[in-house]
Amino acid sequence: MKIGDAIQSADWKSEKHVPAIEVPETVKAGEPFTVTVSVGKEIPHPNTTAHHINWIDVYFKPDGEKFLYQVGHFTFAGHGASVKGADTGPVYTDPIATFSMTVSGPGTLVALELCNIHGLWENSAEVAVA
Repeated sequence: MKIGDAIQSADWKSEKHVPAIEVPETVKAGEPFTVTVSVGKEIPHPNTTAHHINWIDVYFKPDGEKFLYQVGHFTFAGHGASVKGADTGPVYTDPIATFSMTVSGPGTLVALELCNIHGLWENSAEVAVA
């Protein structure tokens, strides 16, 4: 088995597990821009001790190149766990990450996330450079 065989994808507007990627329509080479990745944008994903998003990784693949470059890794560790029992804790983290990045040319952002029950999910978004 290859890891790619275990990665699922769909439209994030119809499937709560697919990471949504928000990126400007066009960016300028060498200038910072903001990206937001999230899980559950249209359909909320549970955030409980038993069912939650563990992490989101973001990669950039420049046009014309073979390899991806990791942009960030975002871990979501608060799921209501407590010594009092599941879902009684004082903190929950939502699977949303906003960050700034700079590119030298166009390419594709790829987001990969892990749901502790339903496995790996991916999505991608083009980065156009003016």
